[in-house]
Parts: sequence; structure tokens; C-alpha cells
Amino acid sequence: MSDVMIEVKGLRIIAGNASEGTTEIVKGVDFTVKKGEVLALIGESGSGKTTIALSLLGYTRHGCTFAGGSVRVGETDVLSLDDAGRRALRARTVAYVAQSAAAGFNPARTLMDQVIEPALLHRLMTREAARATAVELFRALALPAPDSIGDRYPHQVSGGQLQRVMAAMALITGPAVVVFDEPTTALDVTTQIEVLVAFKKAIRELGTTAVYVSHDLAVVAQIADRIVVLNGGTVRENGTTGQVLDMPADDYTRQLLAATRRSEPEPAIADTDSLPPLLEVRNLNAGYGRIGANGVPAVCVLDNVNLRIARGSALGVIGESGSGKTTLARVVAGLVDRARGEVLLDGKPLPAKLSARTPDQYRRVQIVFQNADTALNPSHTIADILARPMNFYHGLRGAAAQKRMFELLDLVKLPASIARRQPGGLSGGQKQRVNLARALAADPALILCDEVTSALDTVVGAAILDLLVELRRELGVSYMFISHDISTVRALCDDVMVLYAGQCVEAGQRDVLAAPPHHPYTGLLVDSVPALRPGWLDSRRALTGTALPSMGPASDSTELCSFRARCPVRVDGKCNVTPPSVRKLPSGAVILCHHSATELELVEKTNPVTA
Repeated sequence: MSDVMIEVKGLRIIAGNASEGTTEIVKGVDFTVKKGEVLALIGESGSGKTTIALSLLGYTRHGCTFAGGSVRVGETDVLSLDDAGRRALRARTVAYVAQSAAAGFNPARTLMDQVIEPALLHRLMTREAARATAVELFRALALPAPDSIGDRYPHQVSGGQLQRVMAAMALITGPAVVVFDEPTTALDVTTQIEVLVAFKKAIRELGTTAVYVSHDLAVVAQIADRIVVLNGGTVRENGTTGQVLDMPADDYTRQLLAATRRSEPEPAIADTDSLPPLLEVRNLNAGYGRIGANGVPAVCVLDNVNLRIARGSALGVIGESGSGKTTLARVVAGLVDRARGEVLLDGKPLPAKLSARTPDQYRRVQIVFQNADTALNPSHTIADILARPMNFYHGLRGAAAQKRMFELLDLVKLPASIARRQPGGLSGGQKQRVNLARALAADPALILCDEVTSALDTVVGAAILDLLVELRRELGVSYMFISHDISTVRALCDDVMVLYAGQCVEAGQRDVLAAPPHHPYTGLLVDSVPALRPGWLDSRRALTGTALPSMGPASDSTELCSFRARCPVRVDGKCNVTPPSVRKLPSGAVILCHHSATELELVEKTNPVTA
């Protein structure tokens, strides 16, 4: 019996039709995957990764057609199946884990009902047996409260938990093959590690064959046995993970590796000590719900946050999902009200509400949102999108507006011909460049960049970072750069602020991320960035498997360390009783912690991963 589970030969997929013309988007792709093996499909956006992976389910996107070749899964010729055969194949023989779990679940049904549905549709087991199997999968995927988490609704669990629930839904039928389509792309670094560990454990224990679609080589290095590198719908390289990472044979693979290992530019701060900061935030509290008698909202998202951004400089704000990063940007932009504190622009108070700001204040602070798909009006051309801020802020119309529009497109490295197109006809990277051009149309002093590269592949994200560096150098614009990706912050920013649960736990120059000692939470973030080498994930988990120090009940103080529930160096009788002190580290960074720099350095030398 053959040990090959997947065999793809000469696969061709075209987009379009005979009347309007066709484009070949997958061009004669070949690869095989053995039973129990994990194959990674790597490449930029538009390389054909997901299109090829979906062919294993006998599926093509709207407007696309199989034009040649074969796809075999086990003994099944997938492309020869009729509709009934494909329905029998999907979720039973080949299962799929999507990139966006939030979009893949029905918000009106419990998680358990949706997880067991494939097993019931394929009549593999009774409802009771399916529920018991689901609970075991929840446990295998390291989900909290596995016996009861299925009773929750999708909005009642975190993004990382929802991705693991989706994996349980894929695995409940015992499929021969599982397709993972960028399942950790939108997750922060610590959540990504948890999800990767859970996926890897489940794949090993169940003996599942997997195809893992990703643009992140460091992530792929932790989970894949083999890598297929794709570009423009063709295979550029096919080899073992170690060979592709250490001895790449193709120039394009080397380009991907170079984008992943990009060097950090030197900080480029002008001498602004004698000038007031461009932006200053003092003692900021913000959140949602009723404001109490103490001036604090019922749900406090930001707690006593302070920061300064000099003219022409860039501040990186990092932290996990839910740390308050985006809320901070929205408060500065006037999109979220603040409960307490001040925001100063050029030393002058900036009104909390957008409606109270002057047109000039509005113009000088612009925001670039994370998701360009939802930030750009799909029915407008790029020319229309850029014309609006030029007219609103500067009164430009006609020839003057057109001239400025072409200048803006040139600034963000887009061709003039793109002006006639709509957002739907652009790539993800092109849309984000239009987003930047729209912000630049206002001629701002400060741009708030909210996770602007998190949804982009490695090469395109690196190009956007290079563009931001160049714009800063040419225009003198300042950035508040929000990200959960430490490598992007290192590539762009001069200063760094680390948020956890709305509190600034560490702040200093970019170099604070380079070497310990760190605040324990900063150490967790730094050590959660996957290394570009196989085995890193397993070695990291071996280091982090120890239990946290025991700790008694907390005092009534509202100012206790917010990280104490996860801190590997917490001290009973101190961390749960008294608020942490502000301390200065040798790097110049300021942290909020009970431990001294000497104590933290000793701990981090003893245990190199503070997680």
C-alpha cells in the first residue's frame, strides 16, 4: 500500500471565461504529501497558496475553473467527483480550518452545536457520542474548561480559542487530511504560540496529514516537515523544511528569507530636546460604560497611560490583543472619549471629542486602520477616495487636485493608472498604500498606524515598512505605530511602549527589546517571536512547562500588578498585596514591577524564557 496521501500533478486553474478572456492563476503545480506529514505552502499574496489548498476539497473560488491536471487524496480522484461526491469528501475526508474563525462561525449558535455538526451531517456518530468526542478534542487542543466551553457562543471566547474550536470542528470527523489556511496570521504572538502548540500536538496524536498555508516562514519552521514555495501560481522550490530554510535553491526563496530576516535601521531622531513634543498624553484613563464617582469607566481599557512623541519620531505601542493599543490610538484620534487625563498636540490641549476639534487639529492627526478592505469605499475609484481629503482639508479641485493625487500615488509607490480602479481590483498591499496616501493627503504631522502590516504577507509587509521609513525621512511625519509584532516595531520605531491590560508596564528606546532585563511581560512577548529554525517551538515549550509560583488571595487594592496572574516571577505577599513600583533599568527603560533590575537579570539568566 502506498504511503502517499496527497498527490497533485500538473494542476492548472484559470480565472475568467471565454467571452471575457481567461488568466491562468495556477500553472502546472506538482507535489505529494505522505501520510502523517505536514506540508507547508508558502508564498506572497496572490501566489496561489489558498487556491491550490482548496483544490484538495474539489473547490475553486467564484469565477475560477479547473483547467487541467489531477488531485488525488488517498484513492479518491478529487477533480472527477460530482457534487454529491464532493459533499461526501468535504469535512469527512478533507477538512478545512479558515484564516478568520470569527467569520466562520454562526454567532447565534453555541460552539458545541457547530463543532458536532459535521459528524452528524456525515452520520458518523450519535449526538451524545459527538459531544463526548468534541470535549476530548477541546482537551487535546488545550482549551480552557473543555467540559463547558462548548456551551458558549463565538463572541464569548478569545480569537485564539475560537481558532482552536474551529480546529476541533475540522478534526471531529477523523479526516485523513486537514487544510490549515493561515490560521494564526491575525493572532498576537503569545496567542499564536498557544495555537501552534495545540495544532502540532493534535496532528501528532491523531496522525493527521496536513497542508498548512502561510506566508510566515518562522511559523512554518515549527510545524512543517516539507515546504513548497509558490510564486505566481508556480512551484519555485520543494524540499524539506531544513533544506529550504538553510540551503534555499531558488532566488525567490532567498528573497522571502531576506524579508523575514530584515535588518534594523538606525534610529533617525532629530535633536528636539529644546522643543515641546508633538504629542503628549498625560494620566489617560479611557474605557466603556458608566463613569463612576472616581472618574473611571465601568470597563477600564486604559489606566493612567503617559507617553510623548517628538517631531519626526516614531513610537511603537506593542501588546497582546485586548491590551488597549487600538483604544489608545482612537482616543488620540478623537474616535473614543477619554474619562480622565490630557492629550496635548504641540503643547496645546486636544479636545476629547472629534466634533470639538478645529479643522487644523483634525487635519494634523490622521489614522490608518488595520483592515484596508473595510477602510476604503468599494464603490469609489482611488481618484475619488483621494480627492475627498484634498478638497476637505485644502480646497483642491480640478487640475490642482489631479496633480496632487498623482504626487501622492508616486509618494506611496503606486502607478498613476491605479487612480481609475476601485479597491476590489487591488492587492492587499496596494490597498494599504492607498490608505496611507489618503492620510498623507491631509498633510498630517502625526499618523496613527493601527496594525497596518498584520494582514499582509512577509514581502508586502516589509515593503510597507520600508515605505513608512522613507515617508518619515522625506516628510518629517511622526508615527504612533501599533502592533503585536515586535520585529516590525524594531524595524520602524525609535521608542517603545509595552501595554498590558491597559497599563504601560515598560517604556524606553527601541533597544529595550534587544536584550534583558525586561519587565516579565515584555520578556514573554520577546520570547514568543518564533525563531526561523525547526525545533524552536518544542524547545521553548520545554522551558515554559513549569508551574507558576503559588500565590494567596489578593488585597483590596485596585492598583495591583495586572500581570500577576501570569507572571513567572511573582512573589506571594508582595505582588498580591501592594502596587508595583516604577523602576529604571540599565537600558534606560522604565518598568512597573516589584523586582529590581538585578533580580530580573538573574531570573532571566536562570530561565531564558519568562513565560
